[in-house]
Amino acid sequence: MSRRKEQSLSARIRNIKFSPKMKNKLSFIFLVVVLVFVILVGRITVINTRSGDKYERKILEQQDYSSRTIPFRRGDILDRNGTVLATSERVYNIILDAKVLLANEKKVDPTVTLLTEVFGFAGTDIRKKLEDYPESRYIVLRKSISYDEAQAWNSAVEDREDISGVWLEEDYKRTYPYNALACDAIGFTSNGNVGSWGIEKSYNDILNGENGREYGYLTGDYGLERTVYPATPGNTVVTTLDTNLQSIIEKHIIAFNESHKNEAREGLGSMNTGVIVLNANTAEILAMASYPNYDLNNPRDLSSYYTEAELEAMSDSEQVEALQKLWRNFCVSDTYEPGSTIKPFTVAGALEDGSITGDESYYCSGVKYVGGEDIKCHNTSGHGTLSVSGAIAQSCNVALMDIAEEMGNEEFVKYQRIFGFGEYTGVDLPGEANTASLVMEAEDMYEADLAANSFGQGFNTTMIQIASAYCSLVNGGSYYQPHIVKEIRNSSGDVITTFEPTLLKKTVSRETSDMLKEYMQQTVESGTASTAQIAGYTYGAKTGTAECLPRGNNEYVISFAGFAPVDNPQFVIYVVIDRPNVAYQDDSTYVTLLSRQILEEILPYLGVEKDASTETPGE
Repeated sequence: MSRRKEQSLSARIRNIKFSPKMKNKLSFIFLVVVLVFVILVGRITVINTRSGDKYERKILEQQDYSSRTIPFRRGDILDRNGTVLATSERVYNIILDAKVLLANEKKVDPTVTLLTEVFGFAGTDIRKKLEDYPESRYIVLRKSISYDEAQAWNSAVEDREDISGVWLEEDYKRTYPYNALACDAIGFTSNGNVGSWGIEKSYNDILNGENGREYGYLTGDYGLERTVYPATPGNTVVTTLDTNLQSIIEKHIIAFNESHKNEAREGLGSMNTGVIVLNANTAEILAMASYPNYDLNNPRDLSSYYTEAELEAMSDSEQVEALQKLWRNFCVSDTYEPGSTIKPFTVAGALEDGSITGDESYYCSGVKYVGGEDIKCHNTSGHGTLSVSGAIAQSCNVALMDIAEEMGNEEFVKYQRIFGFGEYTGVDLPGEANTASLVMEAEDMYEADLAANSFGQGFNTTMIQIASAYCSLVNGGSYYQPHIVKEIRNSSGDVITTFEPTLLKKTVSRETSDMLKEYMQQTVESGTASTAQIAGYTYGAKTGTAECLPRGNNEYVISFAGFAPVDNPQFVIYVVIDRPNVAYQDDSTYVTLLSRQILEEILPYLGVEKDASTETPGE
């Protein structure tokens, strides 16, 4: 449009004149619109005043379904053969919506009555909750009822229009079919789906899924439309554990401690008893158990270890401390001086660095003067002349001190680190102890320190460190990271992650490994582990006895590290009894006999064949 035409049109519009008749019509239309609006507002006000409660009740009664969380199912934990060790069962929580129920007083009595009939609630308790929390939309009357109980309620309310304000919230309850079995390794959950200890904690994010949501809204005719976002279930964790092997070990641990209980020491057979079985060639954890143990389905129950009077006398903080001690995984989280089970590593290091060849002889008089003090052998009368093999078999402290002296501080500490002492193993379980400050540096060692370290005193280790190091010592020198999880599966059962053995380093040569296996075989056949011999089998082992701090209290940790078969080790077993409840705690027979009882069952179970040429051992 041209500029001249635009100006002309504007001029004409300005010149338009409304006649009186047109003005009257416009005024009438405006009044009608205002009147309609006033009438509409008035009508809404009347409805709200006279019938607001009616419509509010109708909306409230529908709001049972307006927005609900759909809980995810936490993934299972399985053993290596598919046996379920931890699972989540569908349960229901009974929820009372006080505001909905009180919105229609006629429904209060029938609803309360039905709740008492079906679930056994006290009617007075429910009415008290309604009185105390009349505006509450979420009162938990009972948690974790079973599917059958939920069905009983659903059947009871079917076709009942006088019941309101009660709904069943779907949930899951974590259960452990084998109760206390592998409790240290598995752990438990608290506060819903939060893993506490064990695999439940270290793989918490993998086991957990994501909640879903159901939304509902009312249509114009009070119909209910739903939008559902389903929950995402958690993944399943498949462990390296063998339930049968675990059961064998725990049976013998419990039997030992039951037979040595004494009320003078809190009714315990030992302060701690731990057993680890690893695949010698991969460091997979086949079994891991310790005593005292606890029921995963009731982890806060202390009644097995304390009397009712003792529990009543304990403060809350004392009970928490007792529970924390009970839940700790001794095999991973506790440190101790290992004693003579260290001797094969001292010898292996000396062979590797050339300090010895294995052909040496040593004379033991029962004591060695080192750094201004006499350090005794466990055989105070002396062993006489011993070969390197004999020094291991007879567990001679003097010979080991001589060997460590040949190595010197630097080389000795170097091989401590090579075998993983003073370092984390990286095991995929929570709470691994930090031993960095519990192993000495070379520059801080005096002569007496080196001497004591050579036979396992003066520094601390954990069970998982010793067991992992032994695997490398007997498998040809390959140090694998110990691990307890084999694979991850999704909710459909498909494998989504596989954990292959992780080779971390080389510790010793094949030649050194073979020599140490032979030395430890002789330890079983004619040395300190002879009481662990089993007719028909050849295997190697080393015993250990370490005096606890403070010295002179006659408290000891005794231990046994073994492997089988000698020519091609398939597993390593490590057994520790921390301060057994016996008169003479330094008697290693207690640990060799416990180890023998375990080995008698697990050797055939693991497919280790008998050697027909083996002589029947004497008792």
